[in-house]
Amino acid sequence: MSTRTHDRFDAPDTAVSDVTAEGAAWLASAGTYPRGTLALWREQPTAPVVLPCGTAFDIVNVPAIFGRRMLDRLWAEGPGSGPVATYRGRMLLFAAPGTAQRLPSLMEWEEWGSPGRTGAVPPILCHGTGDAVTVPALRSTPGTDPSGRSASRWLVAPDTRQPWLPGPEVLLWAAVRAARAAASAAVRISISPPADQGANVYDVSRRR
Repeated sequence: MSTRTHDRFDAPDTAVSDVTAEGAAWLASAGTYPRGTLALWREQPTAPVVLPCGTAFDIVNVPAIFGRRMLDRLWAEGPGSGPVATYRGRMLLFAAPGTAQRLPSLMEWEEWGSPGRTGAVPPILCHGTGDAVTVPALRSTPGTDPSGRSASRWLVAPDTRQPWLPGPEVLLWAAVRAARAAASAAVRISISPPADQGANVYDVSRRR
């Protein structure tokens, strides 16, 4: 469990990196050549890197707004989260290995998306063994990608060699509550997000 208390949703134009050396080592351990990945980051700390899933972590990939609702539930009502990043308009929640295989079956068992249960549910993608994802650079940079979306960045940055990672049951719990909350508050959803949408602060000392 981490004892740091300052991981946060940084403002989109803030060039700040919360990834520690220990966190970088954990990320690099997911690949076949960890030393090569770390060497690349030492030379190019603003370079994103593609890493395989299934060993150090799996990824649950959700639309950004829905993912933010999930993250709020995890921190306000649950055990917190592992590392979290944004990439091309979606949110990447780092999860325990095996989550990508188990979560879809739990979602199906819960009748995920049934009108009488959680209402409209956005596409949720699970990346596990055999998949790879692009993770943000160690040092965040402002701006947008060529498509006009916000540049990738860490929302809860890796800060330890052994981060706590949520499993499929925890993420299902967060997703169901996020969907129900979105349905009950649908009439209050504005066309554009509030100006301080990036100001949420999560106390990582609350992690299990």
